[in-house]
Amino acid sequence: MKWTHPDIHSYYDHTRFDYRRIWNRRRRDVAVHFGYYDEHAHRHEDALDNMNRVLAGYAGIQAGERVLDAGCGVGNACFWLAEHLRARVTGVNIVASQIADCRQQAAQKNLPEASFVEADFCNMPFENDTFDVVWACESVCHAPEKAAFYREAFRVLKPGGRLVMAEYMRQNRPVSTKGEQLLAAWLRPWAIPDIDTADEHRQHATGAGFEQIVIHDATANVRVSLRNLHDLSAAWLPFGKVFRFFHIVNDIRLDNVKASMRQYEALREDAWMYGILTARKIGFPLIDADQR
Repeated sequence: MKWTHPDIHSYYDHTRFDYRRIWNRRRRDVAVHFGYYDEHAHRHEDALDNMNRVLAGYAGIQAGERVLDAGCGVGNACFWLAEHLRARVTGVNIVASQIADCRQQAAQKNLPEASFVEADFCNMPFENDTFDVVWACESVCHAPEKAAFYREAFRVLKPGGRLVMAEYMRQNRPVSTKGEQLLAAWLRPWAIPDIDTADEHRQHATGAGFEQIVIHDATANVRVSLRNLHDLSAAWLPFGKVFRFFHIVNDIRLDNVKASMRQYEALREDAWMYGILTARKIGFPLIDADQR
């Protein structure tokens, strides 16, 4: 059976080793995201942490604030925010194995400020007006309906609360034929149904009730990290094919490597950009005329 289109659970369960031992080979805290290169970070390990610093700066996170990490991976951002900013962070994830890893790490680090809940960030078990900040780093791409995330983020934010997101955004719908082919070859093996344009993200945010919506193009800052993944994958691919022949790795892991190469090729084709979106909850959610 060929796993060309894994679901999110299968994808992250089967690629766990690759994220831990290849992408994070010199780190204890596993970061399931790309690195942000600027004057503060010139090396891979530093750039991974720098992404947390940059997003926290955009959100203006202060000590003691309640932060929801929507799609928290294995907790890297949660631990960074708790340790460096003394924020109270709740990580949400639907992948049970990652939540188990998060809880184990939180216990080892003795960080009561970081807690974790196995839940869907499009349908969360939290009361209205609970959090000061909703944070989502390269996670909303997995949602089949991105608008549902924005509605739920707006609901759980306190009045005046902030949303900060780092996300892959397609340049147009559609892009060129080659670009669409490269996007499909990247997204499907990564358990991503599709990515939305910047304008579509802005429309989702506006429709949910958010104001002061700004999208920053951070492609130049993550390009080195994206190229590093491409080059690492290209070097590993011949070995991966041999390992697959001897059943040492499965199709999900091999397709993950191929998709990692297609991602950077799609970037060079100008099919997508890396955006950082910020927004604020000020008013009330917009209601469609047929819902009144």
